[in-house]
Amino acid sequence: MADRDPSLDAARDAEPFYARVMELVGELGLLKNILPGQQQQQRRQPVIQFQTPAELPDLLPLTLTSTAPPLDDPALLQVCRQVAQLSVATSDFRFQNQQYGGVDRYGLAGALLTECLNTNQHTFEVAPVFVMCEAAVVQRVCRLIGWQQGDGIFSAGGSMAIGYGLALARYRRYPEVKRTGLFGRRPLVLFTSQEAHYSVQKAAHWHGYGLDNVVVVATDENGRMRPDALEAAILRVKEEGKDPLFVNATIGTTVLGAFDPLPDIADVCQRHGLWLHVDACWGGSVLVSDTHRPLMAGVERADSVSWDPHKMLGAPIQCSLFLTQHKGLLHQCNSHSATYLFQQDKFYDVSFDTGDKSIQCGRKADAFKLWLMWKAHGEAGLGRMVDAAFTAARYCGEEVVRRPGFRPVLASPQCTNVGFWYIPESLRGQEETPEWWERVTRVAPRVKEIMVRQGTLMVGYQPLPHKGLGNFFRLVFTAVPEVGKHEVDYVLDKIDLLGRDL
Repeated sequence: MADRDPSLDAARDAEPFYARVMELVGELGLLKNILPGQQQQQRRQPVIQFQTPAELPDLLPLTLTSTAPPLDDPALLQVCRQVAQLSVATSDFRFQNQQYGGVDRYGLAGALLTECLNTNQHTFEVAPVFVMCEAAVVQRVCRLIGWQQGDGIFSAGGSMAIGYGLALARYRRYPEVKRTGLFGRRPLVLFTSQEAHYSVQKAAHWHGYGLDNVVVVATDENGRMRPDALEAAILRVKEEGKDPLFVNATIGTTVLGAFDPLPDIADVCQRHGLWLHVDACWGGSVLVSDTHRPLMAGVERADSVSWDPHKMLGAPIQCSLFLTQHKGLLHQCNSHSATYLFQQDKFYDVSFDTGDKSIQCGRKADAFKLWLMWKAHGEAGLGRMVDAAFTAARYCGEEVVRRPGFRPVLASPQCTNVGFWYIPESLRGQEETPEWWERVTRVAPRVKEIMVRQGTLMVGYQPLPHKGLGNFFRLVFTAVPEVGKHEVDYVLDKIDLLGRDL
């Protein structure tokens, strides 16, 4: 084997590359904490320097080959600079594109520490502190939900958490399926609303239920699942000779931000013996707010709950919980007792070897990020962050009603989603025929293209065909960064400016 060039190692040891990257982060202001009211004055760089998939390979050395020599540190640092400059500035208040935004600084510190320690969450012996932090977070969130006991695990995102719920629901009813499989059984049926996240359908496919056995339940005018429609759907499925198993209710739907009526849905599930999962990935952050926690009334009756603090609360992605009130069921359902990891004759309490509860073997120490945020802000501080996001959304909704050319999708949004159409001056005061609406629905995509190419703003849009609604804008307000009236006005003013002459 050829000797390694010692000069390369010496050059890199002189000034660690990671230290230079951290200097670059500071130089580019990626973590700069700007207060509400100051943000539009301070942000000079575009929120994105958009390049197409065809253009990016000309700007970055993306191709990997067997013959290319390694880059030295200065060249690598330049690549990192380009990566940062060509990426989306999600911590900028002008990023309103998704249900996440900036990163909480304490959470980021927790993420940095866990990455440097580079351990696995599966056993107490290799992650003693992180296992205990996960247990503390799970215990506290279970109490906030209203369970006297419960269990949980940090999962690889909200979609994976839905999968945990499906697995537990099936195991609790038919534990023998873990050994024999689903073969020869009546089809198991899942119920979810028209507004629910698509992960239910994806999980149904992965678990072998099949997309044909996912029943989509109608919603009301605000996007909330209708309990009467759920009851009717369950009765219809029973008449077809199928086996209703699982209901997915949502706290904070993706587009409209609807909170399903949990008490009524829980009544339906109780009558028919169905597992109730509550997807609170988006809206679940209201758990830490005394003001807004009542929006989740009835959640204590759920069999399982999922929550993504990396969304509204600003924990570093990924940070996602799955919780169940049925203590021990996670382990019973998912354990395989690998003897090289989960020996039962260890010298400590092996119940803290939590990896056998997980469908993953390798699992990041995500709980520590949220635990550190909780310690830094306090529960009341986290609640104030959530309240500030709701305050910004409420102000935005009021402005949408007040401003000419803006029209709200919902009269009273429940979460921090604000949906609206923008109507250019050329379309105002006209008869609202189907042809007129078709022209209105072309506005959002066009304005989105202009704003992204300019780098001035990133705002999502979407249609809701099942509601007969064409493309409309959707702003989503998160706790990080905190925004005030000035930032809301900036976003609405910019949309007005870009769309006025269309």
